Amino acid sequence: MKALLLDIGNSRIKWGLLDDGSIHRTGHIAHDRIQDKGLAALTSKLPRRVDTVLASNVAGTSFATRLSGVIGMHCHGNVRFARSEKEACGVTNSYRQPRRLGVDRWVAMIGAWAEVGSACLVVDAVTAVTIDALDTNGEHLGGQIIPGVSLMAGSLAARTSDIPNIQRRAAGQHSGTHMFASTTAGAVGQGALNAVTGAVERAARAARRDYGDATIILTGGDASRILKSLDDEAIHRPHLVLEGLAQLLERR
Repeated sequence: MKALLLDIGNSRIKWGLLDDGSIHRTGHIAHDRIQDKGLAALTSKLPRRVDTVLASNVAGTSFATRLSGVIGMHCHGNVRFARSEKEACGVTNSYRQPRRLGVDRWVAMIGAWAEVGSACLVVDAVTAVTIDALDTNGEHLGGQIIPGVSLMAGSLAARTSDIPNIQRRAAGQHSGTHMFASTTAGAVGQGALNAVTGAVERAARAARRDYGDATIILTGGDASRILKSLDDEAIHRPHLVLEGLAQLLERR
């Protein structure tokens, strides 16, 4: 079976082709580019001959409806959207109303559990940073949501008069006394990165206190920067949501 997998986030769309159990031909495009060039900027990069399309979408229902129509015509089939459930692929949802859990968080946890099969902390660092914990039985213990690095920096620029909006590169990976910046832009970038990194490390300590060893798994656009700043060991899986979608397809 060949399947087109789509991870539709708030800032960009990722895709991959699931073929014979492996994900190939991955790519991504920013929503800003789609707004400028139209959905053809996306479909021109996607394969046509697939058996099914499965998507994780957090970009809203109106965009999903528009996108599914265009991709359905491109691939000559229907687009199905994953939903958060009470249980799937060995992972149990902690929410009383399971569908209120963001589907990207749900699918990422499924991808993480399929890889490690033990207690873990799943960190998706995009516009917002989500941190979700799974115990040794695949039970979701709950999660946290905090602003991402760029969102924190942008909020400071928008709500103050003397703090500029920074470029992504202004947030470096430093430790010790070198983490203290000598420019305002550097201080904002370093502070935002440290805030996210500190939240991840504190969550990891809490999980490990109760469950011993808990693997930190990072995904999302800011994952590589956070990975370099963490004191704890972690693994980077850029396509974790796509891997979770693959699990949902292969287990059904």
